[in-house]
Amino acid sequence: MADAKPKTEKELKKEAEKAAKIAKFEEKQKKLAEQKAKAAASDKPAKEKFFQAKAKKDPTANAIPVDTTTPGQKKDISSEIPSAYSPSYVESAWYSWWEKEGYFKPEYVDKLNPGSNPESFTICIPPPNVTGTLHVGHALATTVEDTITRFNRMHGKRTLFNPGCDHAGIATQVVVEKRLKRERGLTRHDLGRDRFNQEVWHWKNEKGDVIYDQFRKLGASVDWDRAVFTMDPKMCRAVTEAFIRMHESGTIYRSNRLVNWSCALRSAISDIEVDKKELTGSTLIAVPGYDQKIEFGVLNSFAYKIEGSDEEIVVSTTRIETMLGDSGIAVHPDDQRYKHLVGKKCIHPFIASRELPIFSDSFVEMEFGTGAVKITPAHDHNDYEVGMRQKLPFHNCITDDGLISNGCGEFSGMKRFDARNAVIEALKAKGLYRGKEDNPMVVPTCSRSKDVIEPILKPQWYVKCDHMAEKAMSAVASGDLQIIPEFHKATWNRWLESSRDWCISRQLWWGHRIPAYYVSFTDKREQPLPEEEYWVSAKTEEEARQKAAKKFQVAEDLIQLKWDEDVLDTWFSSGMWPFAVFGWPDNTKDMDLFFPSAVLETGHDILFFWVARMVFMAQELTGKLPFKEILLHAMIRDAHGRKMSKSLGNVIDPLDVIRGVTLEGLQAQLLSGNLDEKEIAVAKAGQARDYPDGIPECGVDALRFALLNYTSQGRDINLDVLRVQGYRFFCNKIWQAVRFSLNQFNEKPEQKPTFNIDLSKATPTDKWILSKLAKAVKETNETLKVYNFTQATSITYNFWLYDFCDVYIEAIKPVLYGDNPTLRQIAISVLHLCVDTGLRLISPLMPFISEELWQRLPRLADSDYSAPSIMVAQYPLTERYEKYQNEKLEAAFEFAKEVVGKVRSLRADYDLTARTKITIQILAETADDQSMLNDLSDVIATLTWSKSVTILAKSESDKIEKGSAHIACGSRCQVYINLTGIIDTVKEIEKLGAKLQKNQISVKKISDIQSTADYEQKVPSGIRARDQEKKASLEKEIENITAAIAQLKALN
Repeated sequence: MADAKPKTEKELKKEAEKAAKIAKFEEKQKKLAEQKAKAAASDKPAKEKFFQAKAKKDPTANAIPVDTTTPGQKKDISSEIPSAYSPSYVESAWYSWWEKEGYFKPEYVDKLNPGSNPESFTICIPPPNVTGTLHVGHALATTVEDTITRFNRMHGKRTLFNPGCDHAGIATQVVVEKRLKRERGLTRHDLGRDRFNQEVWHWKNEKGDVIYDQFRKLGASVDWDRAVFTMDPKMCRAVTEAFIRMHESGTIYRSNRLVNWSCALRSAISDIEVDKKELTGSTLIAVPGYDQKIEFGVLNSFAYKIEGSDEEIVVSTTRIETMLGDSGIAVHPDDQRYKHLVGKKCIHPFIASRELPIFSDSFVEMEFGTGAVKITPAHDHNDYEVGMRQKLPFHNCITDDGLISNGCGEFSGMKRFDARNAVIEALKAKGLYRGKEDNPMVVPTCSRSKDVIEPILKPQWYVKCDHMAEKAMSAVASGDLQIIPEFHKATWNRWLESSRDWCISRQLWWGHRIPAYYVSFTDKREQPLPEEEYWVSAKTEEEARQKAAKKFQVAEDLIQLKWDEDVLDTWFSSGMWPFAVFGWPDNTKDMDLFFPSAVLETGHDILFFWVARMVFMAQELTGKLPFKEILLHAMIRDAHGRKMSKSLGNVIDPLDVIRGVTLEGLQAQLLSGNLDEKEIAVAKAGQARDYPDGIPECGVDALRFALLNYTSQGRDINLDVLRVQGYRFFCNKIWQAVRFSLNQFNEKPEQKPTFNIDLSKATPTDKWILSKLAKAVKETNETLKVYNFTQATSITYNFWLYDFCDVYIEAIKPVLYGDNPTLRQIAISVLHLCVDTGLRLISPLMPFISEELWQRLPRLADSDYSAPSIMVAQYPLTERYEKYQNEKLEAAFEFAKEVVGKVRSLRADYDLTARTKITIQILAETADDQSMLNDLSDVIATLTWSKSVTILAKSESDKIEKGSAHIACGSRCQVYINLTGIIDTVKEIEKLGAKLQKNQISVKKISDIQSTADYEQKVPSGIRARDQEKKASLEKEIENITAAIAQLKALN
């Protein structure tokens, strides 16, 4: 193209570099092809042996093995351990075998330890919605619950992790109604109640096991034979019994009050199903059923004329359409502006028959708006209280469908938000409109339908909460019920102190139908009592008839009954979960063994909505607390700290983290949801920014370990997928360490590890790792007992990675490959004890990799335990490892490791590889340190790749060899490395100078990025942390290189 834009020098350079890389790659591929052809053509046995050996050493040669075990059978691990860790291979087969063998069942402990009569441990899974699929919040909760369960099971307790699923009234009904409409063009009313509920059961049976399958993938060790669905017959029986008992005791009563009404769903909804949208001022919001967005966040002012006077009183409101339901005007008793109007009446401009009294009430804020408040008792919670106090009439002006009620003049039959504009225009026409202004406010919306919630007066069933709240607060105050972390106690008390009675009626068809019947009489007699007095509760209509006849002292044939069409709030049956699952109201064996539960684990966001109600119901119906402890986990947010939302594209499906997914795969998932085109575009951009290469396969164990490490008992977790990937690398490190150990166990058939170790013949290195192991056992037990999972993961991570892999395995290689059979025998026995114990320590946290590797370990005849699976093996007990503790030796090793670190750092500065052997002299400041380092000189030599390590007294400084580089190791010793003949100082100074300049440029680039205006807001916290870590590392390297250059100049 003649008029193409000329390329810049930078673009041409980039293209040249790219072309060079491609050419280099093609040349490499060509050489590889030639080598393969040459190898194939050669018939020499030696050549074949060479390539076979090379393939064996290739870490990717067996990276993705395939497991062909039949589900339920024990995995075949007779073949050689794969050379690399593969999550999909490791996680295959074990779960179905565990389940088939009955390891998840509490009764298994009797088979393992007959006659032991152990302590019971129970945890009930918070029942997820049957409509749901696994999200990362479920993954966190399940991981924590399963870790606690596995830990207690390995401690020999009769352990039950009870699964289940919630019928999720509104959520399920909405899903099935949408499906009916989409697939068959029908509404539930077209089918009728019974046929519609059959459709819901059909959908549940078709889709309801999805969440259970996902729990299996996470490794949840639940007793599936005890799984409970909240609409199962035993739950229905328990719910009915609970309602009747509480109704007859007066704890449940009926009342005509305001409820959160969703016009779109035509049902009341609970507080937790109300989203609160905060507005700073005028905002247009999309509302279901309206073509145009509706304005919120404004305060409209209008005037009411005073009856028999030329005066007026101006009121302000954010919901001007509700003036059609006004009953009066309130002013503050101390407000001098309106004192002369109190007792007078206003004229309603659109409803001539309605008079509005002006009265004083101290709830009015004189400074807000005009200081005069319109009172709409039937459509506002605050106004309801005022209306009751002042004995005002209650005028319903909005119907269940969201239309303006009859009796509201020209506006009757209009949609409520169409009436909003119509009322304003009509007020303007009458000269009564006084304008509008921005007003910060909260708009309540339905989390299911996105409809704006309308407070509507409804006769509903309520639970009295005051006395139950007092008992719940007392239980926490006395310590009988523990809340962890403790800072949530303040929230518990604040909510319960101000708790209102609980509305349990829902205008749905799917759910537990309320077992209450309205009584009327066949002889049409008068019914002068309040409506709520004509209700009886019963298990059947026949029982209801008997109760009604007795209550009203009439013959049964005079009783006419109508069964309440509403269902109970889902939280009512969920509140009974901890005891209903075990067969309440019967005194079953499971009730005796497993109720109350040991602990309830859930998110802190439902502390009041669910947790408190379980405490209410259990104390009310069983006289016991439902559990001893409440463990609350944090809320998971994305790496930017944002709430996870499909419209942002930042929702993380745990299965994507476990299996891995491409960016294209992530974006395809967006199309199957309910997002509009604009939201999809925003979500795709967010995914492309956060996951440009998709999400790597991390596996279940890495995800579990990461989630546990995040639980630092705060309020929020910012989840970074790359951190999860880091724990996948940790899994590979464990894999390689065990693989190395297995090879050592099999290296010499005449030498086999033993459980009992002769410490008198052990080296300091052996004794040190055993001491570190004993410390890890003690601290892991302590931290898991108090649910400090962050600390537990850190302890096990540090032991495996920094103590066992980085130090012990490296330090004992001269022994393993040496010619001292006694020392080698001890070393492989210590290796076995560390691997066996280390795997059992991480088993509750990482169940799959621990089982896979533990099953490959040789069983020792003199071991202190035996078990068919690691998940029912004995958890390492602190008291059995105490004999290995040696704090003095640990302190000595820390000193030696510090020396090793300094030497390795210097070697790195001079680019000395492990093949380059050096000589080290260490000048100790004290005789104790000289003796200590002498004992560990072999370890120091091994870990620093040195020919020799000489420990000198402070007075022997004259023995330091010339040409030695010097490093200070704190105030305790000086380290000297002889570089004579190893490096060319002039060339080394040039090389280090270039490296120094390169690092300085890198630091400047990071600093420039960090100083951009929106860096803190736009860059995920995990990436910001890595930037800072990289910068700090580079700055440290710059400091070391500068010192190394100075050293080299001094040598010259």
